[in-house]
Amino acid sequence: MPSALDDLITLLDLEVVEVNIFRGVSPQENRQRVFGGQVAGQALVAASRTVDDKSRHVHSLHAYFLRPGDPTIPILYEVDRIRDGKSFTTRRVIAIQHGKAIFNLQASFQITEPGLEYSIEMPKGLPQAETLPDFKTRMEPFKDQMGEWFTHPRPIDLRHIDSDPLNRKNSKSLGQKLWMRADGKLPDDPVLHACIVTYASDMSILDTTLLPHGRSWTEQNMQMASLDHVMWFHRPFRADDWLLYDQTAISTSNARGIASGYVFSQSGELVVTIVQEGLVRLTAK
Repeated sequence: MPSALDDLITLLDLEVVEVNIFRGVSPQENRQRVFGGQVAGQALVAASRTVDDKSRHVHSLHAYFLRPGDPTIPILYEVDRIRDGKSFTTRRVIAIQHGKAIFNLQASFQITEPGLEYSIEMPKGLPQAETLPDFKTRMEPFKDQMGEWFTHPRPIDLRHIDSDPLNRKNSKSLGQKLWMRADGKLPDDPVLHACIVTYASDMSILDTTLLPHGRSWTEQNMQMASLDHVMWFHRPFRADDWLLYDQTAISTSNARGIASGYVFSQSGELVVTIVQEGLVRLTAK
């Protein structure tokens, strides 16, 4: 297993502090704030740890990013066992630092049930992931600009279909598509696979809101941060298989942007639907 993915799995393996209370840490990286996908993934782990019936799998989560996370200290996750019903289980998780809530998540878990089957179709005619350049190949022209982030180990392999993120300025579009997967083999644990896709889902979707404007998150007068994040898990999947992440900008207004994302398996099944709204603020140059 590549060390970066091993580190991510360790990051998601929370320490039990007390009943319904867990502790998570952040990687030792040069970040001003904790990566939103990390907090969301850890919070989902905390919620899942309190679901005693392991035949119940997460089918939705709704989250709010309340304050920037401090990467230098641990994060406490407090779980409220709201409801354990015959078919559904509901949990609320509060992430706490410095005595204040920095993140709020509500997740629902369901037993597997037969029912009607339908989903939108996966886009056709796309290049396969293996034919696209990996991160280092794609970003080689920008390695001096990126500094240590160019060589930084990455647990998620992202392969953009449309164009690389640093070459899009002044090129307007309504969305983007990319392939993603965990960069290595994962254990057969559905909770871990859901949490890793939750982690990865925050890595590019807010950037999509800039595409209709021909703008880039690398611009110095651009302030961006996740505000709220919603995910619906429709069907089983493996996070270490290639998944298509099809993203579309919905709206930008009032210093906010919102985008949707559909995640498809290689076989064409819709496995996850995602919507995120974030801060998209223009600041003085």
